[in-house]
Amino acid sequence: MTHRRAWLRNASVTVVSATALVALAAPADAATDTAPARTTAAATAAAADVDYATWQQDCRAVMDQALPYLKQRIAAARPGERQAIVLDVDNTALETDFGFSFPQPANRPVLDVARYAQEHGVSLFFVTARPGIIALPTEYNLEHDGYEVSGLSVRGLFDLFKNVGAYKTAQRVGIENKGYTIIANIGNSATDLSGGHAEKTFKLPDYNGQLS
Repeated sequence: MTHRRAWLRNASVTVVSATALVALAAPADAATDTAPARTTAAATAAAADVDYATWQQDCRAVMDQALPYLKQRIAAARPGERQAIVLDVDNTALETDFGFSFPQPANRPVLDVARYAQEHGVSLFFVTARPGIIALPTEYNLEHDGYEVSGLSVRGLFDLFKNVGAYKTAQRVGIENKGYTIIANIGNSATDLSGGHAEKTFKLPDYNGQLS
């Protein structure tokens, strides 16, 4: 994982290209300690009538429900149990529709919960409908923002023709087959959460698909 981070840091052309690709890929899937600029004409158009403050407040409300559950579930881990959380990327782990900078900022309410989990031995897996061509920039972005990435699933060529919900369910099955218990699944779209294979799901707002 270290060599991939170094490759991205040293390849400025790749990073510029990745920024454009992330912006293009974001509709398919539906923080740093300093607050970056978040308001641009493009971002406002992408987010439609959803303002940033409302979105953050609504995300925080969901994560305020998730954290007590996770604290209890982590404390009740069975001997030898390998616990995991599965997270969507766009408008879940990252603030995709509120600015097109690279690296994109983390969605802070989600990052706060993820940090608690990873500090208590829970593995984080990211399952996204982003295409495989931007896997490395996506992984770099997540790690840059403070997520510890145990696994990142992106869509390969043949996955592009699959139903997104079915594709994401299959990825969770794969994580379970590696010996993990998925104690929570966090996303902002029904396709992120459908299909089972998670003990509990937490849905962030998508405002009728505006933040897909």
